[in-house]
Amino acid sequence: MDLRTVLVALVHLALAGIGACLIVIDVRTHRLPNRIVLPTLAGLLLLVLLDAIGTGGTRTLLRALLGALILGGFYAALRLLSPAGMGGGDVKLAVVIGLLLGWHGWQALAVGAASAFVLGALYALVLIALRRADGKTRIAFGPWMIAGAVVGIACT
Repeated sequence: MDLRTVLVALVHLALAGIGACLIVIDVRTHRLPNRIVLPTLAGLLLLVLLDAIGTGGTRTLLRALLGALILGGFYAALRLLSPAGMGGGDVKLAVVIGLLLGWHGWQALAVGAASAFVLGALYALVLIALRRADGKTRIAFGPWMIAGAVVGIACT
């Protein structure tokens, strides 16, 4: 196993820990704090840039940046359409997830983005079926975004 593979694995473990922390916070408070999301974005941007410099992977860097722009832009549009339905923290987390999934590849980005909505919808349907929620119940979406990202990475 080469050094790059070890470093990529360590970064993913760190991101898993950050994701777990964000899941707990979002479920409890319906917030994704800037003090966690923004430094994660900055650190991930730096790591993606360093990876591109180290490997000469400018295409990978461009794809990662486009992933961040595409997913972040999509969530920003959702927020504009329904400010009560999508929070600003979700938009910022979408930029982080888009960057990571874009770095992994287009397939990871598509699968991860779609999986978040499928998983979130299934959860909501189960809650409705159990009569624990209705159409007006607020559900934290950050956990489903993070779970979708895991699915997207696992599928690559």
